[in-house]
Amino acid sequence: MNISVLGTGRMGQGLVNVLAPHYSGLVWASRTPEKAEGICRKRGWTGVMTSSYREALNADIIFHSFWFRDLIPWAQKNEKRLAGRILVDIANPFTEDFSDFTLDWGQSAAEELQKMLPHTAVVGAFKNTFFQVLEQPLHQGEKSDIFVTGDDGEARRTVLNLLKPLPFRAWDSGNLENNRTIERMTLFERELAIRYGNYPYVSYRLFGMDEYVI
Repeated sequence: MNISVLGTGRMGQGLVNVLAPHYSGLVWASRTPEKAEGICRKRGWTGVMTSSYREALNADIIFHSFWFRDLIPWAQKNEKRLAGRILVDIANPFTEDFSDFTLDWGQSAAEELQKMLPHTAVVGAFKNTFFQVLEQPLHQGEKSDIFVTGDDGEARRTVLNLLKPLPFRAWDSGNLENNRTIERMTLFERELAIRYGNYPYVSYRLFGMDEYVI
C-alpha cells in the first residue's frame, strides 16, 4: 500500500523518522514541498518522496500531523478526496495552552473526525506518543505502546500490521470511542512528565503485557 504523511512539524518529522526506514517511497507532504526536501537532505532521509498535500491524498494510508483545531476544517474541505482511504488520526483536542480539552467528556477527536468523514476509515494511533519519543523510540532498550483504534476492524488490522516493524508495541485497542480515555490520558501524561522533569520525552508502556502478535 502507498503511505503518506501530512505536515512537516515536529510530529510530522517524527512520523517520517520511524516510518521511512521500513517503507521505501513514503510520501511526505508539505504546503511547500521544498521545505520537506530540505529537511530530508539535512537528516539524511533517502527514499522519501516529497509532495503537495493534494498529491499526498492519493495514498491508501494517510497519516496527518495536524492540530485538532485545524483538522475538522481540513477534513470538511477534503471529504471527497479522502473517501475510501485509511486516515490515521494522531490529534488530541487540547486547548491552546494545554490546560484542558476543547471537546466535552464523552467525545473524542477521532470520533468527531469519523463523523466528518463517513466514507473514510479513521484509525487512531500515536495519541500518547510525544514527538521526542518518535525521535528516540527506545528507552533503556524498552519499546513504548501505541494504542490503535478504529470502528472499521479491517482498517484497524491494516494499520496494526503496518506498524509492526516499527520500534513500538502496537495494540489493538478497540473502537474509536476508546479515544475518549486515550486522549485524556495524554494530558495527564504531559502533566506528570512536566512535574518530574522529562517532558516531552514521555510515552506509555503497559507492564505485564507480552509482545502483541497480530
